[in-house]
Amino acid sequence: MARVALVTGGSRGIGEAISKGLKAAGYVVAANYAGNDEKAAAFTGATGIKTYKWDVSDYDACVAGIAQVEADLGPVEVLVNNAGITRDGMFHRMTKDQWDAVINTNLNSLFNMTRPVWEGMRARKFGRVICISSINGQKGQMGQVNYSAAKAGDIGFVRALAQEGARAGITVNAICPGYIGTEMVRAIDPAVLEKSILPHIPVGRLGEPEEIARAVVFLASDDSGFITGSTISANGGQYFT
Repeated sequence: MARVALVTGGSRGIGEAISKGLKAAGYVVAANYAGNDEKAAAFTGATGIKTYKWDVSDYDACVAGIAQVEADLGPVEVLVNNAGITRDGMFHRMTKDQWDAVINTNLNSLFNMTRPVWEGMRARKFGRVICISSINGQKGQMGQVNYSAAKAGDIGFVRALAQEGARAGITVNAICPGYIGTEMVRAIDPAVLEKSILPHIPVGRLGEPEEIARAVVFLASDDSGFITGSTISANGGQYFT
């Protein structure tokens, strides 16, 4: 029987590629989304992947949403914590609302989403939790103190939880993408891309969402069972750890 995979922020950008990649690998996929009903409907129409709307920063909404996914599709055995937002600004101008929005969505959501599926994974002696962090959680980024703090927290979450899940057959890993050619990144002024971004990427190009998806598919598989608490840097050589 196919395993059920749940991807947060799974109908757009990197999450869309992850959802498609997992489906192609034989998983039954549920894609969570936050607000764009039109995009979610188009995604389901194109892929056949069911979408579920809730705010990952709201614990009660996560509990209810996961319960609905499991009622519809079966127990979640692969969880991809991908949803994230930015509210950029220099720290001396950053508001409490900007800070809270990013911390709640990009960091607190890991607890909100993982805690409701954790006991089931422990009982079944199998689970895969994959968290999409960022290069900026590894090296920091001016103008993104909130985002960098949240994404660094994601890595700490993974390293600690991996130790708790190991003997229960649950692996917990992080992927840290660099600049990926999503719709948002490709909307950057081409001159800025050419002069300020690409020169800092040794491979000389943006990453593709499908490259992140392939890493997720591997970490979700049985073949990755000896890899846990790890951080995969997928940044074209821009930053080494």
